[in-house]
Amino acid sequence: MDNNRFGIAGRIAAQFQASELTPLMALTGLLLGLFAVLITPKEEEPQIDVTFANVFVPFPGASVAEVESLVATPAEQVMSELAGVDHVYSVSRPGMAILTVQFEVGVARRDAIVDLYNQVMSNMDWLPPNLGTGQPLVKPMGIDDVPIVSITLSHDDPTGSAYDLADVANALEVELKRVPGTRDIYTLGKPDDVVRVQLDPARLNAYGLSYAQLRQSIQSANLAMPVSRVVRDNEVIDVQPGGFLSRADEIASLVVGVYQGAPVYLADIANVTRGADLPTQVARTGYGPASAQAGDMARQAVTIAIAKQPGMNAVDIADAVRERVDALQNTLIPADVRVAITRDYGQTAADKASKLIQKLLFATAAVIVLVIVALGWREAVIVGITIIVTLALTLFASWAWGFTLNRVSLF
Repeated sequence: MDNNRFGIAGRIAAQFQASELTPLMALTGLLLGLFAVLITPKEEEPQIDVTFANVFVPFPGASVAEVESLVATPAEQVMSELAGVDHVYSVSRPGMAILTVQFEVGVARRDAIVDLYNQVMSNMDWLPPNLGTGQPLVKPMGIDDVPIVSITLSHDDPTGSAYDLADVANALEVELKRVPGTRDIYTLGKPDDVVRVQLDPARLNAYGLSYAQLRQSIQSANLAMPVSRVVRDNEVIDVQPGGFLSRADEIASLVVGVYQGAPVYLADIANVTRGADLPTQVARTGYGPASAQAGDMARQAVTIAIAKQPGMNAVDIADAVRERVDALQNTLIPADVRVAITRDYGQTAADKASKLIQKLLFATAAVIVLVIVALGWREAVIVGITIIVTLALTLFASWAWGFTLNRVSLF
């Protein structure tokens, strides 16, 4: 065969056509592609640098207007001076300013967070002096903070409260953090736990106590600080009594005064109970018309959100979380608590990856059929093998470069 009349592509094809290594290389390419399909991490969100961070600036005792004028507005100007920043937003609350700094797409996450931290700490003079503002806290956020699995807990009894569900969710969080690959786990909709002290004015006056004395006694008992030192064997040992108050019975047994030579306990002048604080957020769960439980009432619920570590396989992590939750049924999770998976990006990522492979195979088969009709079966076999090997090597190269299969890379 005269190769001089071919171009570069023709001469390369002629060399492979006559080589005995060509079938072996094609088989190797197919195996590498199969390996890539099995091992490439699958996830819903793409691994792109979309970095933003929240900057919390405490300002105890300040009103919303004071927080906005003295902290939020100057902070926006300081943050906007940083290179690579796209948008700066702020929210002013009583005693707190929250700034959201969004960087341009493509700015490296680590560099962005370091630059933001340096910008905040090197410009501390923008904080109002001598007004009690606290040190700013920088909390980075990114694409991997999006939960891949959400678990919603609810009662069988529609009148059940979210307070008991919060205890189950807290215990479940500890167990789920042991699942490899999980990153950030938190619960939405759970009420805050508080201890209420309801004073009895008649008993308070009977013991000769005032509200100010009572408040000071409780605050003093809720401090943990070194109070003395003991010298022993030429060593100085700091002595720190007790810890913070954490239970209702501890608060009820506090000595708040002395009456006729006898101690007065808080339980003598007040009712001390443990319960839920006024809710700042409420979560409820119900079922749509297509569900078999469509007639059930919406119930109080709490939702556990689970995020994964960067680059990990969402399918494997979601499956491991499901197995862990199933293993804890009727043990850590009571029998009267319903468990529903309300978000599963692992399942959706696996479904999309499977559909992609099916569409690629269908498209390849369609091309082969067209080539058979137009040119013949021999040419069709060559074209089909070429397409399949090319796709397999593309998937392997994608895995080798550290890419994942997600809803962006799939298409």
